Amino acid sequence: MSKLTIGLDKIDSKNVAEKLNVLLANFQIYYQNLRGLHWNIKGKNFFELHLKFEEFYTDAQVKIDFIAERILTLQAKPLHTFQDYLNTSTVPVGKDISNDVEAVELVVSSLSKLLILEREILHLSDETNDEGTNSMMSDFIAEQEKTIWMLNSWLGK
Repeated sequence: MSKLTIGLDKIDSKNVAEKLNVLLANFQIYYQNLRGLHWNIKGKNFFELHLKFEEFYTDAQVKIDFIAERILTLQAKPLHTFQDYLNTSTVPVGKDISNDVEAVELVVSSLSKLLILEREILHLSDETNDEGTNSMMSDFIAEQEKTIWMLNSWLGK
């Protein structure tokens, strides 16, 4: 069994890195959606949501870096072109959204898709004893579940 210098199995790590690249692509689309929502939101909730979307995209930018660096730690190459992101992502692209409810629903939908991917990675990283990836996914999941709860409360659900 061949190991990485960090002690993880090379084949297992390659599989985890591939899943992390899918997550990276989805986070990049989510991030860009948030930028667009931040710029284009209109209406009575403008001030509240303009700031909230900035908070979310700043957080997503940090997570994107964590994911890419984890892929590199696993001795793989992170995706890095918009074409790769669009070809790989399942998070919907939000275009020309300025309505508050539609914007928040897009964020909830996107986070739900991210959570599915993160749980898959959590399971895989647990099976392969990859505590670094496992811990990162656990942190992401806990935070995003709370965000979905709060956004659903904002939506009155």
